Amino acid sequence: MKHLTHRPSTPYSRTVPAADAARSRLAKKTLFIASLSALASLSAIPAHAWEPTRPVEIIVPAGAGGASDQMARTIQSIILKHNLMKQTTLVLNKGGASGAEGIMDTKASPKNPHKLMVAFSAIYTLPLAVNLPFNWRDLTPVAMIAQDEFLLWTNAEAPYKTAADYLKAVKAAPPGQFKMGGTGAKREDQIITVALEKAAGVKFTYVPYKSGGEAATQLVGKHTESNVNNPSENIAQWRADQVNALCVFSDKRMVYTEKVTKTQSWADIPTCKEAGYDVQYQMLRAFFLPPGSTADQAAYYADLLKKVSETPEWKDYLAKQALKGDYRTGEDFVKFLEQDEAKHKALMQEAGLAAKK
Repeated sequence: MKHLTHRPSTPYSRTVPAADAARSRLAKKTLFIASLSALASLSAIPAHAWEPTRPVEIIVPAGAGGASDQMARTIQSIILKHNLMKQTTLVLNKGGASGAEGIMDTKASPKNPHKLMVAFSAIYTLPLAVNLPFNWRDLTPVAMIAQDEFLLWTNAEAPYKTAADYLKAVKAAPPGQFKMGGTGAKREDQIITVALEKAAGVKFTYVPYKSGGEAATQLVGKHTESNVNNPSENIAQWRADQVNALCVFSDKRMVYTEKVTKTQSWADIPTCKEAGYDVQYQMLRAFFLPPGSTADQAAYYADLLKKVSETPEWKDYLAKQALKGDYRTGEDFVKFLEQDEAKHKALMQEAGLAAKK
C-alpha cells in the first residue's frame, strides 16, 4: 500500500514565493498612487463649472393656482429649505395667450441662464394650434422631473357616481348642453375632451379658462358640469367633498393608496378604459433654458432638479398630487420629447385642433 507523507503546516498560513510578494506590493503601491491622483483631480474641479450669479426667474407659462404653478412653487420651497442654490428664485406666471406669453418670452431671452421655464404639453400644442413660431428645439432642454395624470371630475352634488353614469346623461341631452371646463383652448384639456367625445359618442361645450385652478372653481360653482383637471388642480375640492373623481385617463390605476377623502385614495379611482372609454393621456413636467444656453448651464440645473427629486418633500409632493416621478435628462430626455411631440401631432390632427398652414 502506498502511504502519503503528512507534512505539518501552520494553520491559516501559507508560503508566498518572493516574486509573488513583490508583485503584490507593487500592485498595492500602484493602486494607492492612482487613488491619490484621482482625489487630487476631484479636488481641483469645482462642484459646478457654472452657477447663477443673480436671482433666477422660474417662468410658468400658465396662470396662478394650476398644476404647473403649484409644482414650480413647491420646487422653489424645496430649493430654499435645503439650500440647494446660492441665489434666490422668483416664480413668474406668464399664462397669457394659453401660455404663449411665457414660451415666447423665454425664446426671446437668448443666452440668459437666469431664466428657467417650466414646460408641459403646450410646447407641442401651441405651435400646432396657432402656428406659433416656436419649436421646443428653439430652447435648451434641461430635464424632465415627472409625468402628470388627468381625471374626469364632476360636481359632488350631481347624481353621477361613475363615468358611465355621467356620459350616458351627456349623450341623452342635446349636443353641447353639458359644459366641460379646461385650461386654455386647443391644449391638453381640449384634446382629452375631444377624444372622450369620440369614445363616448357625446358632444360637450368646451369652456377654456386661464388655469386649472379657475376650472376647479367654476366646477364647484356649477358653472360647468365637469372638467379634466390634473389631480393637484382638484385635490382640495375633492378632499372637501365638493367634486367627484370618476375615472383617470391612463392605462392603469394610480399607485397611491393613502386615503385622500374619507373613503377614497387615488388608487381607488378606476381608469376610463375600465369604464369602457379607452382614452389615455399623460403630460410631461419639465424644464428648459433659453436658446444659446451652454451645456454647463443646463447641467447645473439638471443636477439641481435631480437633487430636488431626491428630497423627502418632493416624494411627498408626488404622492399627495398623484404625480408619476420620472427624471430624465440628456439624450434620454430629448428622445422622450421627440416621441411625445409626434404623439401630440397625431392627437391634434385627429381632433381637428391643428391649424392649417
